[in-house]
Amino acid sequence: MSYFNRDIETLPRPKVRQVQFKRLQSLFVEIFGRNKFYTTKFSGLELGDHGVAGWEQFKQLPFTTKQELVDDQSEHGPFGTNLTYPEADYSRYHQTSGTTGRPLKILDTPGSWDWWGKCWGYVLAGAGVTPEDRLFVAFGFGPFIGFWASVEGARQVRALMIPGGARDSLQRLHLLLESGSTALCCTPTYALRLAEVARENGIDLPSSAITKTIHAGEPGASLPAIKAMIEAAWGAKCYDHAGASEVGAYAFECESQPGGMHFNEAEFIIEVLDPATGQPVAEGEGELVVTNLGRAAFPVLRYRTGDIVDLQREPCACGRNFVRCRGGIIGRLDDMVTVRGVNIYPGAIENLILSVPEVVEFRVTVEQASGLAVLEIEIECRPGVDGGKVEERVARTLSNALGMRPRVKSVAPDTLPRFELKAKRFHIKK
Repeated sequence: MSYFNRDIETLPRPKVRQVQFKRLQSLFVEIFGRNKFYTTKFSGLELGDHGVAGWEQFKQLPFTTKQELVDDQSEHGPFGTNLTYPEADYSRYHQTSGTTGRPLKILDTPGSWDWWGKCWGYVLAGAGVTPEDRLFVAFGFGPFIGFWASVEGARQVRALMIPGGARDSLQRLHLLLESGSTALCCTPTYALRLAEVARENGIDLPSSAITKTIHAGEPGASLPAIKAMIEAAWGAKCYDHAGASEVGAYAFECESQPGGMHFNEAEFIIEVLDPATGQPVAEGEGELVVTNLGRAAFPVLRYRTGDIVDLQREPCACGRNFVRCRGGIIGRLDDMVTVRGVNIYPGAIENLILSVPEVVEFRVTVEQASGLAVLEIEIECRPGVDGGKVEERVARTLSNALGMRPRVKSVAPDTLPRFELKAKRFHIKK
């Protein structure tokens, strides 16, 4: 079993909480009075020299939202007031993908960027990456943070990092094979796209040296159907990870699959709350709220991610005592749609569609113009299969699982778009 920091990953739960609280108080000392955003936000609270005096007082702190940070940057452009140090101290610029609105700009100092690398060290070590591995990063390095931090993570675990930017998919496959890469980093969508290109060009991916694939950028690699497709296409074990530009890399899968992703409680305080009441959820589904502990340069405290997770606390066979989320990120609060009385998340639809192995790509449209939402699905099928029969299988699969029957239409090969970063397969028409 591979660990990044075995001592803290296997600490008893009470000790983990002690370490977290000590770091939380150190974070308060560092940012209070320096970071204008949080100094202003907490100005009316009765905080001591070390911030909060206990966990109960911590739970009384107001939440932080992405909209707050975006609004702050609009009012105090270009970077806002959530910067603890002078701008000259910062050396890294990234921004969110902007899929849910205006992109949020993020700056990091050398110290906070090193922290990002440590967080990714947990991700890579959790997947069993060691100094013996050659890590291929299939990512175009733009302002979206994507796999930038995986490069630092590779340095932390001392694996050989092979950059796959500025190439098309076939060129990336050739470089991956020629370099003898043993691990792959990319979005789950792009792993399947690379597999599709490999099939079209007669490349046998399962015979390559790749033994593990590590994914981020979109929720998908925890979905059973997608995980199974990636593992079959690559002949390798598939690992999920969760993070966000404004938060950090906060969760990872270990080698003891299945069992959900571990939250990295060495570097984050994790809360799961009822989104309606804000009350803690002991176990089960709720909204994820995150506090990062090692990023004083751009801190987020009690950050409402909008992500829905299924919290579980039972011990993991890997020996880590960090809490986990079953099934990865289930969905986002703002992504849920109601179709004929059924509340659904895009991830659930995606998992059901791709459980039909003849489907290569798809697009989902929710038509709401009539007042009664209708689910329409376009599918591309593997060559040589009867599209009509696959349409029926997809419709029946969703009907059995969700209790409502969608409209399914088979389209010609290469009709639907392909994606390297976050896939946009779910569309709502009003």
